[in-house]
Amino acid sequence: MEHMPVLLNECIEALDLKPGGTYVDATLGRGGHAGAVLELLDGGRLIGIDRDSRAIEESCERLSRFGGSFCAVKGRFSELREILRALGIEKIDGLLMDLGVSSPQLDDAARGFSYMQDARLDMRMDADEPGSAYELINGASFDELKRILYEYGEERYAPVIARRIIARRPLESTFQLVEAIKSAMPPSALREKQHPAKRSFQAFRIAVNEELSELEKGIEAAAALIAPEGRLAVITFHSLEDRIVKNSFQRLCTGCVCPKDFPVCVCKKTPRFRPITKRPVLPSERETQENPRSRSAKLRVCEKI
Repeated sequence: MEHMPVLLNECIEALDLKPGGTYVDATLGRGGHAGAVLELLDGGRLIGIDRDSRAIEESCERLSRFGGSFCAVKGRFSELREILRALGIEKIDGLLMDLGVSSPQLDDAARGFSYMQDARLDMRMDADEPGSAYELINGASFDELKRILYEYGEERYAPVIARRIIARRPLESTFQLVEAIKSAMPPSALREKQHPAKRSFQAFRIAVNEELSELEKGIEAAAALIAPEGRLAVITFHSLEDRIVKNSFQRLCTGCVCPKDFPVCVCKKTPRFRPITKRPVLPSERETQENPRSRSAKLRVCEKI
């Protein structure tokens, strides 16, 4: 399947690109968003970051025509300061995050992200890191499995799914995990439109890759690095991500937090950013038809004051 960047035009507009500016695509993937940004940067520079070595290799090949305007680095959100410092960059004019698992990762059965294709349990965005889904699912306690399913998947059948997983261990493959999940659900849940394993697979993927803690660290790092009038744009795909982005942006855009009955401000807190999107930007009906994976996407944007 050809990779289709989500909310592409909306992201380009949101970043408000400045000629000669320095930008970061913190979720480089196969370079869809990055390529569109580079086409519009006149003498500017784009740093692409990704945890996936294969994504780095493929994007470098795809974007090689941009020469020194483009640089790709393997790394996490939490390493943003160190990555830019190593490149001699102190401030940037904008940063984009397109969260979640990428289409190429989903479509590659061997990566173990998909509940629709059989493969060894893995789910690591960085295949060089330890701690795959196989190790997590076969080694975690009942309480830990239940917590992961509740917190990261919002799965209402978390306790019984956790028990079935433990009863059937060791689980080697994605389809074995799917069968364990399905065996824990009543017939009514199996008839729902959503695949019965979707929430659980999301939960284990988030846990394996520490996605939510990385997101919080990445937003705070980006906020410190973005120059005045620079933009921070984040695309989320589920409620847990969106809640973190919404709350983080609210903190960045909030000034005085003193009690209302205080005659003067004593907290000395001032807003660091201002909101650009009052509500999240959603994909058009046409985009969701052409790319069904964009259906749950939400784009939020704020600007450094």
